[in-house]
Amino acid sequence: MSNYCNIATGHPTHRLYHDTEYGFPTTNECELFERLTLEIFQAGLSWLIVLKKREQLKRAFRGFDVNHVSRFTKSDIELLKSDPSIIRNQLKIEATVYNASVIKAFRKSHGGFSNWLMSQHPKNSKEWSVLFKQYFKFTGAVVVNEFLLSTGYLPGAHSENCPIASIISGIKPPWQNQKV
Repeated sequence: MSNYCNIATGHPTHRLYHDTEYGFPTTNECELFERLTLEIFQAGLSWLIVLKKREQLKRAFRGFDVNHVSRFTKSDIELLKSDPSIIRNQLKIEATVYNASVIKAFRKSHGGFSNWLMSQHPKNSKEWSVLFKQYFKFTGAVVVNEFLLSTGYLPGAHSENCPIASIISGIKPPWQNQKV
């Protein structure tokens, strides 16, 4: 269970994300890639820092368009490392470019990132973490768990007494919409 509901009450930036995005199911590739990237960039930092840098990260990573990011070169990575408006961690930047290539490959193998995620159900947090490590870079257990909670692929993003939990409970998770 995430403690995010308690954090969200303290800052307007947290509250907006909590109330409109966190835990809401999505199958949109750009949104999924963005959330994975934001969770990676959050490692070792506060979530508030990442949310405050979100628009700059979105600009730097071309709207989290997998096609664009997967084609980034070493020169592009060097430019990003020198951009003071973003979090300038070389390993995280390189992981983002690599992960875009993985997601792009999922289009051929599964019809997209969302389909790949849906094809893995059901899994617990540990199983998801092991799976992500096989494909992606910079995806430790916390990154994977928060990514899956934030995008609705794992339940428990909100505490039971959180008003957003009742809204989300009325939305069908993506894997329940699969055609069998």
